[in-house]
Amino acid sequence: MEPKRLTGPEAGALKYDILTALTLIGLNGTATQQMTVLRLTALVTARYNWRANELSVGQRDMARMWAVNERTVKREIKRLLDCNILTCKRQGVRGRVGAYVLNLAAIAKLSADQWETIGPDFSERMAGYFPHRTENVVKIDFGTATVPSSEPDSRTEGEGTWRAVQRTLQAKDEAIFKNWYSRLSLKACKDRKAEVLAPSRFVANYIQTHLFNELHHALEQEYGVLDEIKITV
Repeated sequence: MEPKRLTGPEAGALKYDILTALTLIGLNGTATQQMTVLRLTALVTARYNWRANELSVGQRDMARMWAVNERTVKREIKRLLDCNILTCKRQGVRGRVGAYVLNLAAIAKLSADQWETIGPDFSERMAGYFPHRTENVVKIDFGTATVPSSEPDSRTEGEGTWRAVQRTLQAKDEAIFKNWYSRLSLKACKDRKAEVLAPSRFVANYIQTHLFNELHHALEQEYGVLDEIKITV
């Protein structure tokens, strides 16, 4: 699923995030890739039709904007199509200008490793735009999906274990478990209060915002009623 609203009251922030993700791809690429993305970013900023969701600019106009010849324009467009940042919506034939579409899913995937360099707020927004592509987009090192063979919890044996909680979460959704739950650990669970540790502030914030109810339910399934659950780093 890709973001649905490219126009309207809330679309401005999305457009800025798309442009930020594009610049992340360029800044972390080779010198050639940096120039390609810089040219595309200028073109998108100036001429992208967000309402129609297309970029329809003649090669001569692109060449003038980029201060290059049309041969360079053709090479740059091919490079962007090959890496799926752009997709062709309409071929340009017999004087008809072609149209291209930003492939937002590919842009998210290619930039995901660098989301946290912008900040946890940007990371959370991007993950929210692409909630069904988490396993392909968010590339922070969350480790393997195997359930760790943890030591017995602070609760007495038989009252529930963190390992059982993780099994419950893994059985519910393997992909979400792999990307979000697998590196969580239980610091303490007593007096109807639980404290869960996350590997980063981004992970903690994301689970608190998007996955807290599932975690809460799995914990109570093993440990009984809990009055408070904290997710800390």
